[in-house]
Amino acid sequence: MKTTEELLKVAVDALEDKKGEDVSVLDIRKVTVISDYFIIATGNNPSQVQAMADNVEEALGREGLEKKSTEGYEAANWILLDYGDFIIHIFDRDNRSFYDIERIWKDADKVEI
Repeated sequence: MKTTEELLKVAVDALEDKKGEDVSVLDIRKVTVISDYFIIATGNNPSQVQAMADNVEEALGREGLEKKSTEGYEAANWILLDYGDFIIHIFDRDNRSFYDIERIWKDADKVEI
């Protein structure tokens, strides 16, 4: 099994493979106990947002990792994929700007992948 950091890279690559934009990773371990990392990405329309989520699930599944839950897939304006050690947020452009997770979690460290 790969390390969490290696799995983060798999997820980021899967998002970027589907042309996800503004992909960022936050290390939230010092800020909260809900998870270790957030991965945040933007898609341009509902179909792309869903395709990004599907690609992440497939790529991480090949690594033997199963997600704990999914929220928002049908609406596809903010899909949350919970993998325990990290949570992936895939937004459309308007919702990413509105919720501005990077600002809310500004005390988290940004991680370069």
